[in-house]
Amino acid sequence: MTSTAPSPIPFLSLSQDELQSWLQENGEPAYRTGQIWSWIHQQRAASFEAMSNLPQELRNKLQESFALFQTEQLRHQKARDNTEKLLLRLRDGEEIECVLMRETNRRTICISTQVGCAMGCTFCASGLLGLSRNLTKAEILEQIYLLDRLLKTDERLTNIVVMGIGEPLANLKELLPALATVHSEEGMGIGVRRVTISTVGLPGKIEELAETGLPYNLAISLHAPNDELRTEIVPVNKNVGIDKLLSAADAYFDQTGRRVSYEYILLGSINDRPVHAQQLADLMHGRNAHVNLIPMNDVEELPFHSPSAPRTQEFERLLRDSGVNVTVRKRKGADIDAACGQLRLNEQKQKSPDATIVSLKT
Repeated sequence: MTSTAPSPIPFLSLSQDELQSWLQENGEPAYRTGQIWSWIHQQRAASFEAMSNLPQELRNKLQESFALFQTEQLRHQKARDNTEKLLLRLRDGEEIECVLMRETNRRTICISTQVGCAMGCTFCASGLLGLSRNLTKAEILEQIYLLDRLLKTDERLTNIVVMGIGEPLANLKELLPALATVHSEEGMGIGVRRVTISTVGLPGKIEELAETGLPYNLAISLHAPNDELRTEIVPVNKNVGIDKLLSAADAYFDQTGRRVSYEYILLGSINDRPVHAQQLADLMHGRNAHVNLIPMNDVEELPFHSPSAPRTQEFERLLRDSGVNVTVRKRKGADIDAACGQLRLNEQKQKSPDATIVSLKT
């Protein structure tokens, strides 16, 4: 009868207390906890072997018991503007993607929280193959640390946006502990106010996020200024409605003091007309809010396209003239698979050309 060794434990799933307990069980002094923690969370160690101030025997034990990074990097794309995108294969064969974006004084990463997405937004590549599962705390953290290790020694991560594949608020159970690790002084020390969490709009979950007492930046994926159009392109709106969503966002602002951002993807000839701009301005009237206009990144499988630059500029002008705080998001990584979920979708299509597209509408 053959026996198989147990699978290594994902190191990034551990708390400091759990690591200290393991060290004690293995006859190691408690101070090793801080040394190991610093190597992983602050010094960008790529392996246990790289932890040069640990005894070789301890490094061997760590290697035998834990897996530091469990994903396989399937693709690593680099754009002319220094944006970098990773396609990662998880232990169970599922795939996710994450992005590093560079600007003059900022180094921002965008991470995923689910394998696929169940929200069904008709313009988004992330959910075209449906939802497989939530990511674990360790899988969320691994994205952050792999992207952080792409930075040069004189670069530092400044911002995190939880806006990749999946609905973040549907996985708060794993997301919040992952972010807590990042926020801690013993971790990366990135403040709560430097983290933006995006949601398609789940009022109950927005309330749950507010109840943490942590003033995260909240970004609402609005994308339409009336219920009829929003339900058409963001199907979950049917069971929510814009009024209820805005009320939840207002309550979040009242409780945290953080201005809410409203993401609005511009779909040519769908939601980019002057009447839509006026309706959106009416929704924002009297609110301490910010509208972020996002010209669509075209995706071959989707029947939508980005509006022309003049049309985008006119939409922005109409909002600004109505007193709305508005910006147009800069396109990053335009010469790679820039749309969220597009790199994963293309990989899936290559492996299985007949993969079922579950949320495409024409």
